[in-house]
Amino acid sequence: MTRSPVLGRFRHGYVAPAAILVAVLLYAPFVWTAYLSLTRYDGLEPPAWVGLDNFVKLLGDPALLTSVRNTLIWVAGTMVLPVGLGLLVAVLSYDLKGGVWYRVPFMLPYALSGAGLAMVWSPVLSHDGIANLLLGVDTAFLQKAPQNTLAMLLVWTWQQLGVNTLLFVVGLQSIPKEPIEAARLDGASGWRLFRHVIWPLMRPLTAVVVGLALVASLKTFDIVWVLTQGGPGRNSETLAVTMYKETFVASKYGYGSAVAVLLTVVTGLASYLYLRRQVR
Repeated sequence: MTRSPVLGRFRHGYVAPAAILVAVLLYAPFVWTAYLSLTRYDGLEPPAWVGLDNFVKLLGDPALLTSVRNTLIWVAGTMVLPVGLGLLVAVLSYDLKGGVWYRVPFMLPYALSGAGLAMVWSPVLSHDGIANLLLGVDTAFLQKAPQNTLAMLLVWTWQQLGVNTLLFVVGLQSIPKEPIEAARLDGASGWRLFRHVIWPLMRPLTAVVVGLALVASLKTFDIVWVLTQGGPGRNSETLAVTMYKETFVASKYGYGSAVAVLLTVVTGLASYLYLRRQVR
């Protein structure tokens, strides 16, 4: 097949509009944020250059340690609950007759936004909410750390479980039947069949699901903001909530931009290390 000289001559022009759009909408805002992180800016006066002062202040801020702790709880909890339970539901319902109907209740919460989901659960987890009435106890689900983060993590699990289950079901459907049938003929079943045959064959998809869940948990914002706004005090803040409060509530655009840069670096580094490990 002969390559058209016209296509070869103008091939860069075809991708230029998309490249420019990505640069304008993605890279330009990041460069501007990185610049603001090196300034003192309140949104009214012109930005004043302060160098690395915002980052020095950020690393010495006790609230940062709380945000990092809560973010790590979100990351660990996401790996165990939405991802782990999604895999469990997918495997248990895959071979069942009418298994698709067993998965429907898990899929419905995913249709809600994070903010809408939090509004549904707010009257359940509040101090005088439904959960305390049903349990007959006075449990401060959202008032004490770290149980407020754990309670919100359960809400997050309720939303994300369905989509993770769906992705794992797609992975199960893509597995060739021959290795599974051969393993069954050799006497493998149950846990042994899953561990030695199904799980290794699903590893590429699992890497994708875990990677997506990792990034999503690092930038958790909407559920936390609607349910607690990072409180009481600042004991349920994540890095994304800290970034929002410092930028748009306290009008410290320079300091908030420093938090945004830190969150971007942490997310990018975690994604890189994870993908590099998976490639190996």
